[in-house]
Amino acid sequence: MSANLVGIAIIDILLFTFLVVTAIVILRLRNLFGVVMLAGVFSLLSAALFVTLDAVDVAFTEAAVGAGISTVLMLGTLALTVREEKKPSHSAFLPLLVCTIAGAALLYGTRDMPSFGAPDTPVQTHVAPDYIARTPVETGVPNIVTAVLASYRGYDTLGETAVIFTAAIAVLLLLGASGKRREDKDSEGKE
Repeated sequence: MSANLVGIAIIDILLFTFLVVTAIVILRLRNLFGVVMLAGVFSLLSAALFVTLDAVDVAFTEAAVGAGISTVLMLGTLALTVREEKKPSHSAFLPLLVCTIAGAALLYGTRDMPSFGAPDTPVQTHVAPDYIARTPVETGVPNIVTAVLASYRGYDTLGETAVIFTAAIAVLLLLGASGKRREDKDSEGKE
């Protein structure tokens, strides 16, 4: 293994360790503002990990959506709620049971999947060669990843943008309505 690969592996391990530590701290916190901020940190760490895995397009999306707009939306929601999480009225057994069942179902569902990176999988034998052959001819874009994201998945990207825009407008409307209600209550109290 070359020194470059060892360095990349060390960076990946450090980023993954930071992700796990951040997730554990998020689980233990009761202050919702701290949870929102750490969720943004978690998204940025995820984006950095995606960059080291050569998935820059996914990293960009994670940074923009996960650390950017999601943090803003959660802060907007936090402005309408309390800052401290209330103690749960139920025991921790039920959520643990639900997570265990969901995890077992996911593990069961992956049993039929081919081995990671196997060269004889359908995506390697049918889909990828087709994209490699057709993309330069159909789109005229030499970079296949860019062509897939901008051309073949253009409507999907437009839909994602519309969803994020709609969520942002909804939060702004909620914040505006909340501020108007507070002003109305303040003016009623003064009369």
